[in-house]
Formats: sequence, C-alpha cells, structure tokens
Amino acid sequence: MSGAAVIPGTGNYITVSEVSKIYRNGTADAVEAVSSVSFEVKKGEFVAILGPSGCGKSTLMMMVGGLEKATSGAISVAGTAMTGPRTDIGIMFQDATLLPWKSAVENVLFPVRVLKRPIDTYWDAAHALLDKVGLNGFAGKKPHELSGGMRQRVAICRTLVYEPELLLMDEPFSALDAITRDEMNELLLDLWQQYTKTALFVTHSIREAVLLADRVLVMTRRPATIVEDLTMPFARPRTPAIGDSREFNEICAHLRRRIEHSHFGERHGSAAALAPAEAAE
Repeated sequence: MSGAAVIPGTGNYITVSEVSKIYRNGTADAVEAVSSVSFEVKKGEFVAILGPSGCGKSTLMMMVGGLEKATSGAISVAGTAMTGPRTDIGIMFQDATLLPWKSAVENVLFPVRVLKRPIDTYWDAAHALLDKVGLNGFAGKKPHELSGGMRQRVAICRTLVYEPELLLMDEPFSALDAITRDEMNELLLDLWQQYTKTALFVTHSIREAVLLADRVLVMTRRPATIVEDLTMPFARPRTPAIGDSREFNEICAHLRRRIEHSHFGERHGSAAALAPAEAAE
C-alpha cells in the first residue's frame, strides 16, 4: 500500500491497525521489521514502546509520524490517515540535532521558521520554555557551549514551542550518562504533566518506561510485534519517588521477564543476552 488508509470512528487519537513494514533491497532477501502491529492511544495519553535496540520500535514510531510508509495496514492520527509528516506532530530524536551556528533560542524557534509562522509570536514562549528547563541564562549560547543534557533540554523546547498535539520521542536520553538521564526523565515528567500532550516514547529502559508512561507496549525481536500492553497503576501527578516502591519494582521485574522470554527465551533462556546496561534497567 502507499501510506495508510483512514480508520473512521474509533474514538482514539492514534489508531494503528495490522501495520507491517518490509524493507526490500534490490534482489536481496526482504527484511520484515514490523509485523501486524495493532494498538490505540487516547488523546492526552503517554505510551512507551519498550524493547531492546534493533527490534523495530523506532521504525514503528517513524510510521506513526509519517516519516516512513507502512507496507501494509492502516495508521491514523486525530482521525486522519498518515500519508506524510504533519505540523501537529513534534518529533525528538536520540541526538539533539541542533544547528551549530544558531543560539539556543534560535534553535528552539527553528521549527517556527520552517512552518513560516511569525517569530515574534513565539519569542516569549521560547524564552519561557528555556526558563522552565533551567536554561534561562543560556538562550544566547551556541550548541558547542552546552553540555549534552543542556542540548537535549533545548531539543525538548524546540519540540514543544509550536504546540504540536502529538509528541514522538525516539530514545531521546539514551546517549546521556545515568545521572543526567534521570534528571531529564524528571524534567520530561514535569513538562508532560503541565502540557498533557499525547505522547509515544521509544525506549529500551524498563525503569524509564514505567516511570513516564500511562501504558507500556512490549515489542518482540524482529519482525516486531506487540506481546504485551500493560497499564501503569501509578496516579498523576507522578514523581521519580515511585521508583522506590515495591509495586514499581515488581512491574519492572515482570516486564524484564517478558522481554527475556520474547527475545531470548528460545536461545538463551535468561537475560544474559542483554547488554549489561540494558539488563540493569
């Protein structure tokens, strides 16, 4: 199929129905990255897509964002079929991808320029966002003058400044050290609870998924499909302190076992195949 068909009358903000993605490279064997994936996301819901690197979760997110076309199946956002990128969707990647010759505030305002909206209308909002993320004194700094965590804070502001209805985040903190990553998760949790946008968050960190999300979708190894859709029992507003609770750690242990079984059960039967950092999460 080309793009995806409209899915009418579901009452969900995002609807993914029987979506598959197959990559073909000339005469080489086809590679199926995603196989018959279906799920729904309600407006204002934060959903994490969990699975080790290379399992197809980023491909799935790209299809939801209109940056990749599904081979088969249907995707709709706000009742409209996904046929390409849209201005009501904001995307944040693992790398901050800031323009090195522009200041922090100019980078925040870059999507406003791309959308050909009046900069003056968003100037105060850009500075307010930088203030919210603790960069009040860094608006004029270039990316090389900022730490990795600071650059990701700028990227968050850039994603939020033009007020998209849907946020797609592809492992945005995975390149950061553990302490900075925890700080960024706390910041994102606080920002999301203020703005309550619909969000899809791709991660391989179990604790990150459980802390941030309303629901966690667990993906199998490639060709990826969803083997569990687990609703988190934690009320909002939420703080990182829930990570110390018995219930939180029991959920993390359950999800770890689920991933181990779906990815490595046939070959290893344990978490030994996970990289040490991933197993710890």
